[in-house]
Amino acid sequence: MSSSNPLRDAQDRRLPRIAGPSGLVIFGVTGDLSRKKLMPAVYDLANRGLLPPGFSLVGFARRDWASEDFAQVVHDAVKEHARTEFREEVWQQLIQGMRFVQGDFDDDKAFETLKATIQELDKAQGTGGNFAFYLSVPPKFFPQVVQQLKKHGLAEQKENSWRRAVIEKPFGHDLDSAQELNRIVHEVFPPNEVFRIDHYLGKETVQNILALRFANQMFEPIWNRSYVDHVQITMAEDIGIGGRAGYYDGIGAARDVIQNHLLQLLALTAMEEPASFDADALVAEKSKVLGAVKIPKDLGRDTVRGQYAAGWQGGAKAVGYLQEDGIDPKSKTDTYAAVKLEIDNRRWAGVPFYLRTGKRLGRRVTEIAVVFQRAPHSPFDHTATEELGQNAIVIRVQPDEGVTVRFGSKVPGTSMEIRDVSMDFAYGESFTESSPEAYERLILDVLLGDANLFPRLEEVEQSWRILDPIEQYWDTHGKPAQYASGTWGPVEADEMLARDGRSWRRP
Repeated sequence: MSSSNPLRDAQDRRLPRIAGPSGLVIFGVTGDLSRKKLMPAVYDLANRGLLPPGFSLVGFARRDWASEDFAQVVHDAVKEHARTEFREEVWQQLIQGMRFVQGDFDDDKAFETLKATIQELDKAQGTGGNFAFYLSVPPKFFPQVVQQLKKHGLAEQKENSWRRAVIEKPFGHDLDSAQELNRIVHEVFPPNEVFRIDHYLGKETVQNILALRFANQMFEPIWNRSYVDHVQITMAEDIGIGGRAGYYDGIGAARDVIQNHLLQLLALTAMEEPASFDADALVAEKSKVLGAVKIPKDLGRDTVRGQYAAGWQGGAKAVGYLQEDGIDPKSKTDTYAAVKLEIDNRRWAGVPFYLRTGKRLGRRVTEIAVVFQRAPHSPFDHTATEELGQNAIVIRVQPDEGVTVRFGSKVPGTSMEIRDVSMDFAYGESFTESSPEAYERLILDVLLGDANLFPRLEEVEQSWRILDPIEQYWDTHGKPAQYASGTWGPVEADEMLARDGRSWRRP
């Protein structure tokens, strides 16, 4: 006799989640994000059978294209950037729902054409009136696009269908602008239909923080101030700003990365166990821990900003930030930022969290290192353990995704000598299926209405509450420290940890 529970089986997370009738409208479809990430992700989802047969993709941009031209652009982007193999039958099905609308964001006629296009797709493709509007545009255009959607009735929530807004970071420039942006967006879309994209939260290894902590009994009992010495969260890039001078100058590393990516990683690392993995429960715990973050009292001592100078990167000469095309030679924009934060709660009191990010550093890497205290008593001679460091659990987010556990082990031989060794878990070696791109997971979640990987309003505001005082201090206190391209940042960042008797990891 079967003990199968129909309700349990219907909710089995091992079964693939397939989006219902729906479509996606991409504003700014000619940009790099759309070409390299969004359109390939849509194809990969279709190739994996996770999109409905009538799925529709609408591009909106200034280019004077026909829908056939748009389809060719998508085709080329998919061929170059898709994760999965190209299959002609999948492409032919996908192309049936592709349309392009040409116009500017202030062009009422173009938005009327978009409305007519969506109505036509409802009939031809059976999208059921369900559309997500992806704003892959500079932040200054967010309010205008959202208000145009309202003006032309495109955001109207009708019975038995949905309309959703997807907004790329940054969510404002500071707390005031973030609150104003949220006010404008929420006048048009209900809060539960607004999806703020932080693509780091779509990465398998970021989600694995939750599995590592809460599915394994061996880690959670020591995940606290009684055992943890400190935590380092690093996002390093080995490239400069490239052609992004217009976007990057005036924003900088802290606003671009710490406010969203790194504070989200801190929240996932430090939060309490949620009651469930529903969006509301996750947001409650993340918001609680972000609300407990203490802003450093001495911002000159516990924060560092830097700017890359000329140097060598990958065997080639690299120019400094101030020599990049389009950058003001007097710019004080940070390309490196490091901060020391503490969390004022029972679990983490007294444990420093060191966050750093930068461009033109030694290599491209993102990792979370939970570094443990040394053993309170050692029966070994000092000479036996002089090469022994501190135990650590290192969660590697990119590029070689996995987890490393570092601990001491005896060196083979007759003498008692202990040295650091590592146990390593790598996604590529343990699973036969390659990890989906972050945007695959996030786009599918938008279409399903699953918001647990998207920062909510309260998280965004808490993050700006932490960063705003730091940015205000930097604005009135000198210039960024210089560091040579290809190094691991300014010496001031090393000194910040050295004052605490610690040092940065060299990934």
